[in-house]
Amino acid sequence: MPAPVTISLDAMGGDHGPSVIVPGIRSYLLAHRGEGVRFLLHGDEAKITAELAKYALTGDICEIRHTDKVVAMDEKPAQAMRRGKGSSLWNAIESVKSGEAGGVRLVREQRGRGVVSAGNTGALMAISKLILRMQAPGLERPAIVASWPTFKGHTAVLDVGANIGSDAEQLVEFAIMGEAFQSAVRGVARPTIGLLNVGSEDMKGNEQVREAHAILRDGPFDLNYFGFVEGDDIAKGTVDVVVTDGFTGNIALKTAEGTARYISALLREALTSSLQSKLGAVIAMPALRQMRQKIDPSAINGGPLLGLNGIVVKSHGGADAKGFGNAIRIAVDLARSDYMTKVGANLGKLDTVFDHSSPTSAPAGEPLQ
Repeated sequence: MPAPVTISLDAMGGDHGPSVIVPGIRSYLLAHRGEGVRFLLHGDEAKITAELAKYALTGDICEIRHTDKVVAMDEKPAQAMRRGKGSSLWNAIESVKSGEAGGVRLVREQRGRGVVSAGNTGALMAISKLILRMQAPGLERPAIVASWPTFKGHTAVLDVGANIGSDAEQLVEFAIMGEAFQSAVRGVARPTIGLLNVGSEDMKGNEQVREAHAILRDGPFDLNYFGFVEGDDIAKGTVDVVVTDGFTGNIALKTAEGTARYISALLREALTSSLQSKLGAVIAMPALRQMRQKIDPSAINGGPLLGLNGIVVKSHGGADAKGFGNAIRIAVDLARSDYMTKVGANLGKLDTVFDHSSPTSAPAGEPLQ
């Protein structure tokens, strides 16, 4: 039997609340059988109970922790930290720290528990950092990783919005965390790592990127570092992990999402423009379905906040049940893996490269939404 895991859910988060979170649990269970996985749902008991009854999910699998308080999707992170105590989001994270989401033995090992929320990104990050703390003293804030569909499978890209600007040390941290994530979730034995740049030559890029490149190439970390990669290398799947700052990563992600929607709209228009094209679409339907599955946002929904002293996964606020189920899968995979131990070992080597005796710099503003 797989190791037992408890996933704590912010049942009121996102655009749809329990009406998506509960069928999301069912979607996960149907796709992955869900052996040894139980759920703690934080939020309005009456609404959650009604949804659980629709899908015949029992108390053996799902338990409810009632609260009337909810963090709004447009609430500022600072406000959420001041007023969010006792909310479904706060309580979901708190249960991970307290050990309710996970057995006593597993809590000591930093395994067997995690939290998933489709709620306010900034509030999730701020409250998670406050309650769970960062995994190492030198870390300033988490990084959000996206699973990017490529010709070769999926590439982990980080950061995609948590840190507007990143220095060389943060880029090295992202490489360490991204490598461990790709190994834990995608099963890649020794992931290759690339540093996103405007060219592949050593003299290209800004000072921070060049410094990080030298450290990843020559430093004490046991990483399979490839070198610089460019924007088109992401979709090619040139490397398993692409490292960049949150400003660049967020723009790249949203550009890719917009391009995908544009191409889908053009294809739909072309295939319905005439009777002949409609007949062609019927013939091509199996191939079109296969293409849609590869670029379906639901299949890659779920962005972990890496660097925290615990597993936290952010689901898209507008995700459907299938998408939320995939976010649960990522949380379960991370909770069952040695991700935390692996990251901790390499983060411990940062002191041999960077001087942490001076105060750390201030965080680079609020996370991008």
